[in-house]
Amino acid sequence: MKLNDLKYYQALVKYKNFSQVAAKFNVSQPTITMAIQRLEKDFGTSFFVRDHVHKQLHITPTGKQFAIHVDVILNELKIAHQEINQAESSSIRFGLPPIIGNYYFPPLTPLLMREGLLSHLETSEHGSKEILKMLKHGHLDLALLGSLNPRLKTTELAEYPFKIIVSKRHPLAAKKEIDFATLKNERFIVPDTEFFHEQAFKQISHLAHFRPQVIYRTADIHVIKTMVAENLGIAYLTSLAITPEDNIHSINITSPLKQSFRLSAVTRSTELLTAPKQKLWDLLTAKKE
Repeated sequence: MKLNDLKYYQALVKYKNFSQVAAKFNVSQPTITMAIQRLEKDFGTSFFVRDHVHKQLHITPTGKQFAIHVDVILNELKIAHQEINQAESSSIRFGLPPIIGNYYFPPLTPLLMREGLLSHLETSEHGSKEILKMLKHGHLDLALLGSLNPRLKTTELAEYPFKIIVSKRHPLAAKKEIDFATLKNERFIVPDTEFFHEQAFKQISHLAHFRPQVIYRTADIHVIKTMVAENLGIAYLTSLAITPEDNIHSINITSPLKQSFRLSAVTRSTELLTAPKQKLWDLLTAKKE
């Protein structure tokens, strides 16, 4: 099996046109045809069906299944090149979602400075979804995340329950715990969709059998808490992001689900960590593994 055959196959799945793929790679159309024939022979099946009447190319069910594996193989090879290029580097490409960066990471910085690691960090700050994608595509070495993925090496560091936060002037401010289903008439202020909160919020809303009224979305957690403090709405937020200085009231959730923001250190299971990266990993996961 040739590497170029897989690249041609991936492109043909995307464009569904032999001539277009040939032009993309600056090769002849028979080159693409022979590459696909070699792959189909190797696997003993047909990946594509030509519709000569409508002049269309259709991918078969086995072709769709193979396309998933091709994407993984080519992506892993791309990551391998990146990891090898980074092998001699002392820099650490480190992913840090805003909530974790604002509330969990700062107390760690004196230790990282004493250990000579802080100057090695090249920090990327994005929501958990984007950080996870960057890790999977080899653009980051390590990260702190609020979600897990089986293709990654993860170590859970801490768990923070989700809570409802309201203004101290809100009628619910007298409550210590609440059933989420009773909030169907409330107005919610929520983190942007790239946050892990979005998945948790959708899940609990679904179990509570109502579609919440969302009046505002923002990537700035401080804005959410300020708006809640001004009694403009309520929010569903991890306790990690709630501090005594916020001038808000937090309420425990009893049902239909008690969710937690599980904070984990994450890296790719295939990456051989350099000495600085391994040192950072060991410090982050001390007494956790």
